[in-house]
Amino acid sequence: MKKITFLLLLTLFASCQYFEKQVPDENELLQQRLKEIDWKKVSSYPSLAECDTITDKTLKKECFFSTMMRLVQEKLNNDTIAMQYPEIDTIQVKVTVYPDATLKFEPQIPNDSVKYDAVKIDSILKARLVNFPKIEPAQKEGIPVTTEFILPVILDVK
Repeated sequence: MKKITFLLLLTLFASCQYFEKQVPDENELLQQRLKEIDWKKVSSYPSLAECDTITDKTLKKECFFSTMMRLVQEKLNNDTIAMQYPEIDTIQVKVTVYPDATLKFEPQIPNDSVKYDAVKIDSILKARLVNFPKIEPAQKEGIPVTTEFILPVILDVK
């Protein structure tokens, strides 16, 4: 009986050492996790409903960008940009997708180009590039984030 009591006390004493271990500091753990995160990449890219069935991250990204280019081209194809500036066959459009799923479009006119009216092209973009399908914003660690990208939009002069 004394042996059992002694073993029981020894076990209790030894197990108490588990409680003496220090709990890691929250700030230290946070700083360690922040260092692990690649802040230049998103966890998931923006997405459109027609791309939601794709599970491969790279293919889903390609689907999103090709669909966005197609949608922007369709909205601009019959527009005055191609008529007023027939020498422009492609326009670079900076697209910003905000965490609340709103979009912003900005033409990227070369700084050295004085033959294009950037304000006029910008107003055409704002007037035409509306009523897009719902876009899910990109996410970083499960949190919606702002993303920006440049779309090369081919203008179809008919």
